[in-house]
Amino acid sequence: MASSDFDGILLGMGNPLLDVSAVVDQEFLNKFDITLNNAILAEDKHLPMYDEMSQKFNVEYIAGGSTQNSIKVAQWMLQIPGATSYMGSIGKDKYGEAMKKDATAAGVNVHYYEDESTGTGTCGVCVLGGERSLVANLSAANCYKVEHLKKPENWALVEKAKFYYIAGFFLTVSPESIQLVREHAAANNKVFTMNLSAPFICEFFKDVQEKCLPYMDYVFGNETEARTFSRVHGWETDDVEQIAIKISQLPKATGTYKRTTVITQGADPVVVAEDGKVKKYPVIPLPKEKLVDTNGAGDAFVGGFLSQLVHGKGIEECVRAGCYASNVVIQRSGCTYPEKPDFN
Repeated sequence: MASSDFDGILLGMGNPLLDVSAVVDQEFLNKFDITLNNAILAEDKHLPMYDEMSQKFNVEYIAGGSTQNSIKVAQWMLQIPGATSYMGSIGKDKYGEAMKKDATAAGVNVHYYEDESTGTGTCGVCVLGGERSLVANLSAANCYKVEHLKKPENWALVEKAKFYYIAGFFLTVSPESIQLVREHAAANNKVFTMNLSAPFICEFFKDVQEKCLPYMDYVFGNETEARTFSRVHGWETDDVEQIAIKISQLPKATGTYKRTTVITQGADPVVVAEDGKVKKYPVIPLPKEKLVDTNGAGDAFVGGFLSQLVHGKGIEECVRAGCYASNVVIQRSGCTYPEKPDFN
């Protein structure tokens, strides 16, 4: 394929958030009722934590948001300017400007909706012993409107793309936008992919998630999310391989593609289910002392995976690229990476 064929081939939609990241202590986690390896939406009790983090700990500000991370990593792996596009909502403030600068520098074609009245969303990333916990204060990210998507210059990105990726987190914000994109994908034989994203999505946004499932050609998630999904659906199994198969066999809206389920399990092998069978792929081993934090590991995996999927590569290559990207990201703070990938 010529590089022009990749123009806008992959489109992501999600919640652009500025990561407020710090290594914290157990006392801080207890105080704000935060569990490691989880992702939640901030409640009132969490709102003081952002200031307290910056007062007590060494805080880094990193452009984040699950889908935006994945799209940036895919763009980095592809090394073809403008191969990826992204939409979401930011505030008209310095954080929003910084985010736009960061994503544009990464080569992503961003079309943000800019909310006049609300600040750019933030995500508290609490790191302890290399594990992360996410507490998202969506703010402006929660204000995305389907009207923005329908504008001709934005809908053009949907028309141009052949692959779509939307993290489950966006289900809480604009299910109408997701519906338009998934129906376009189905009608035009394009590839629609989503992520389970967090236990609370599987549990409390089950209905909107279920409306999307028939359209998902690829479902990503981690072992905790998969087990929550199983419990919520009354499957009575904790076996990740069985759950992956069951997800892949749920009904599909069209017969164009079979569904593939891809479940990561931290340092344990990646589980891939398709055609009623499971394959496991080992991840790249990393000595504990090289682990900086797992923030963005799952996002990076998806980005790496998608970078090969748009090339038409097979599942094994896609997983290999996902494992490569996540291995790079966990050795750095947040979802960041060196200038060029070293992936053959």
